[in-house]
Amino acid sequence: MDKQKKIVISHPNGNANVRGAANGFFNAAILESFHTSIACYKGGWLYRLAKGPLKEFRRREYSVLRSIGLTEKQLYKVIICEGMCYSILCICVTLLMGTPIAILICRQMSIGCYGKVVEYSFPFFRGTGITSQESVVVERHAEKESYAGACDDMRLGVTLIFYLQNPAEYMLEKYKGNMREGQPLTITGLAREGKILFPVQKDKEAVKVERELTKNRNNLIAAARNGDEEAMEDLTMEDMDMYSMISERIVTDDVLTIVDTCFMPHGIECDQYSVMGEIVDFVNFKNILTGEKLCQMTIECNDIQFDVCINCADLLGEPAVGRRFKGLIWLQGQLHF
Repeated sequence: MDKQKKIVISHPNGNANVRGAANGFFNAAILESFHTSIACYKGGWLYRLAKGPLKEFRRREYSVLRSIGLTEKQLYKVIICEGMCYSILCICVTLLMGTPIAILICRQMSIGCYGKVVEYSFPFFRGTGITSQESVVVERHAEKESYAGACDDMRLGVTLIFYLQNPAEYMLEKYKGNMREGQPLTITGLAREGKILFPVQKDKEAVKVERELTKNRNNLIAAARNGDEEAMEDLTMEDMDMYSMISERIVTDDVLTIVDTCFMPHGIECDQYSVMGEIVDFVNFKNILTGEKLCQMTIECNDIQFDVCINCADLLGEPAVGRRFKGLIWLQGQLHF
């Protein structure tokens, strides 16, 4: 260090007079060091924010200090330290003020919606009974930590894709190696909207014949999947006969009379379905959190029974055993181990 530099300048905000004096002392080779608490550098955050009411900070710009010995490396170091200080300050302010404000807002929204503070809840509905024991394939969703299952049941004619309700239990059993073919599955549906339809009048003999035909068709589908060409031909002939029958009846009857039950995908979401089936049982109850009236129905669709839950405000008509339910559902499933 040059022994002739003996003057140390310190000023809280470094005004124009102080900067001029520092420059003069440096030119005279008698400046030891310069200290200040407010500094602004080109390229720094404070320089970029110094607009409008904050433009006064630009008067504390010290990029000119390169003329009094501040190297480019030192300038970059100052800018980096300044940015880190601002980042730490923002994090502290967010933790000290942002988190309590967010909690307060969530609390007020919960009280406004439910009348009390409730914990975060994910909508799910546990059904009763075993829906299927066919092979189930489970895969993780790409964008979130949740799982979807797929079950190919011959009775429906479509692949059931559902949201898995117990992924933690599934992962544990898979890790233990307890997974097997034909895992019992219970599917349920959360209905966005629905309506009650009158039943199609049938006698006992017609119901018996229809169930026998459905059973034979399922056997043919199973044989066709195994490569039986004769079963494929029989299924083709049945489809042609059904098409001819529908073409004749559609002239005099409406679609809801011809089609007794249905289970088919709806929309672009893979676990959304449009269903129509006969109501086997139903019960009305209230949601303990929201107080909304709900209706739980057990419906039979293509020889498969599963439970559907719907808000009574979204249900058109009065449910009753023997009547039919038609609506859009979000399909969920639970694997039993």
